[in-house]
Amino acid sequence: MPGALDGLLVLDLSSHLSGPYCTMLLADMGAEVIKVERPGRGDDARAMPPFVDGRGAPFDVWNRGKRSIALDAKRPEDLALLKRMAVRADVLVENLRPGALARMGLEWEALHAANPRLIVASISGFGSVGPWSGHGGFDLMTQGMAGLMAGNGPEQGEPHRLPIAISDLAAGMQACIAILGALNARHRTGCGQRVETSLFAAAMALGVYEAAHVFALGERPPRMGQAHRGNSPYQAFQAADGWMTVGAAQPNFWTALCGILEMPELLTDLRFATVADRVANNQALVSLLAPRFRAKPRAHWLAALQAAGIPAEPVLAYDEALAHPQASAIGIVAPIPGATSGLRNTLAPPFTMSHTPAEVRSPAPMLNADGAAIRARFAEAG
Repeated sequence: MPGALDGLLVLDLSSHLSGPYCTMLLADMGAEVIKVERPGRGDDARAMPPFVDGRGAPFDVWNRGKRSIALDAKRPEDLALLKRMAVRADVLVENLRPGALARMGLEWEALHAANPRLIVASISGFGSVGPWSGHGGFDLMTQGMAGLMAGNGPEQGEPHRLPIAISDLAAGMQACIAILGALNARHRTGCGQRVETSLFAAAMALGVYEAAHVFALGERPPRMGQAHRGNSPYQAFQAADGWMTVGAAQPNFWTALCGILEMPELLTDLRFATVADRVANNQALVSLLAPRFRAKPRAHWLAALQAAGIPAEPVLAYDEALAHPQASAIGIVAPIPGATSGLRNTLAPPFTMSHTPAEVRSPAPMLNADGAAIRARFAEAG
């Protein structure tokens, strides 16, 4: 079935995760994505473990639905082909270091002059301007620079990196959002534009709560571990046989929680009278609640909490989450159509569209699998 972006031609000059994640989303929505890779080894993500049938599983996940051509931009004929492809494309996505496109003769001004409808989306580590613009940016570095590591983890101790590549993924999503906005603008104006984001900017944009703290108080937000800056109790608690999350900050939830835990004295304790009081005294509150939660199994507490309408769920590992009935119900795990090697299943698009569904459309391509067909399509005479 045609997707929302059916007929859109996307030229993907990106590698690793941020750019490929962006173009994966576009491909899921029906765009034709041509992935341009280096001859020989291609995208470095092809060599990232774990491997299935000799193929890098991470590459297979975030490059599904695309076509591949291997081009060497140092060869005049390959560079000329790349320029012809850009002239006919709707969108070009790249996450090279700032200035790399210009050195190939593919700077924005030249591309825009040759193809005024083209949207060029650039993702970099730190942006194309400023004192850090020349720095290479991986997820680890931008998590550290954006405040995520300093603000994450236990209240005391070393900085903690989020184990997911949050800067990469956020940058890919922000680039996709910007591209869709630029496409909508093009419907009105007929003109493409350049859009840009960076891992640093995308990671900083995730700190909206922490930024509010700085803007309001002019001071560094304290590291809070599991605790929430504006709600309490609102964190994970350990039951007798496992962990669970509990969000009982609202007055009605707080009253119900005290009843379930058989701790009515907390309702008259002035330290916990309001949400703000509980946030200020969260450590003392948790020291009282934690032993009570550890006294009985998780199923007991979840049944009681959920019956009272209090948001509470088990803490699941990734394998448990993927196998959960709710994951099945929303279709977040999807088979890969036509897969003959590598992964057979992947994560489906995390959203639905009633008339132009987003879906996994084909496996990730082998390196240069479509090279001959693409070369013929964009031949000089074409």
